[in-house]
Amino acid sequence: MAMSNELIPAKGAAHPATATGTTQLLERAVLLLLFAGLLFGILAVLLPFTTAILFGASLAIAAWPLRDFLIRCGLKRGLTATLLLLLALALIALPLMAVAPSLAEHLTKGADHLRDYFASAPQVPSWLAGLPVVGERLARLWDKAMSAEGGIRALLEPYSASLRQMFVGAAAALAGSVLQIILSLVVAAVFWVSGDVLAARLHAFLRKLCGETAAAELDVAAGAVRGVAYGVVGTAAIQAVVIAIGLVVAGVPGAALLGFVTLLLALSQIGAPLIVAVWGGAAVWLFGQDQQVWGIFLIVWGLIVSMMDNVIKPWLIGFGVAMPMSLTILGVFGGFVAFGFLGLFIGPTLIAVGYTLLEAWSGASTAQPERPCGDETHGIARTGAFGS
Repeated sequence: MAMSNELIPAKGAAHPATATGTTQLLERAVLLLLFAGLLFGILAVLLPFTTAILFGASLAIAAWPLRDFLIRCGLKRGLTATLLLLLALALIALPLMAVAPSLAEHLTKGADHLRDYFASAPQVPSWLAGLPVVGERLARLWDKAMSAEGGIRALLEPYSASLRQMFVGAAAALAGSVLQIILSLVVAAVFWVSGDVLAARLHAFLRKLCGETAAAELDVAAGAVRGVAYGVVGTAAIQAVVIAIGLVVAGVPGAALLGFVTLLLALSQIGAPLIVAVWGGAAVWLFGQDQQVWGIFLIVWGLIVSMMDNVIKPWLIGFGVAMPMSLTILGVFGGFVAFGFLGLFIGPTLIAVGYTLLEAWSGASTAQPERPCGDETHGIARTGAFGS
């Protein structure tokens, strides 16, 4: 009886197994809270640099084929990253830093000059009325527009304020993004140096988490980034540079400013048809200065620039991914609202990655429905088979 009394726990005492389970539960809860706090702290630290990290990563991925080519030529990773960084500084940072400070002021002055010009109801230019076949008709249209109630200024007034606000806002955002651009180039240089290690670890993590299909989606996402960088951003940048070169050759003042406006219009997609107003207005100014030859040259040059969108973009997008224009427009404007000027490039990139991954995952799930995410048995088998 004494022995049996010793074996019976006292009334109200916790069972040892129950106490151990409660202790383990508390320990795991504390560890989860600590891990959540760590993640929260990391996000708080990285939040101010989100724009720079996203743009830098996009730039690094877009230039990755060039980086691989230089390494295959025998260059060290550090030297390759340095060369790419200097190239990015020359092509992106330095031109933006030179244009950004006074861009908003120039846009405002240009809009004011254009408004004052039409407010004075000018007579039809002699060169316009003297054009063969269509000169007389264009002169009548000009007189009709100027003689309308309030003049052409009143006709354009509902749209001028919005367009002016959009361009000036983009210019101001560009000036405020100079620091982010510099940080982005630093981030891109880091990726160019050690991006191979990061990509290998991400592949291994996704392969262990969801299998080989998920790891392959990382390459699909990289292709989507390059598709947007080459197709959307690349085409817009080429159009802006080419139109600026033509304006400089023709002697039109404010060529850099008009090139920046062309870049914004081309990136917005829906504003791309308005590029004709850039080179068309410059041609009108040249004709008004009695420089008919340069005016005709700029018209031909502008037509070539406007047609680039239909020729170069499909070819460049072929290197990556084709995305519906509606999603591109959503990415451009949504990115600008979320991230500022650099969001013009980040927005469509993020949308393209999401769109491409959804397409790839839906195709993979249709083709291989028996491979759920987190299948540890499949992962172990694949690891043993490939020895990785």
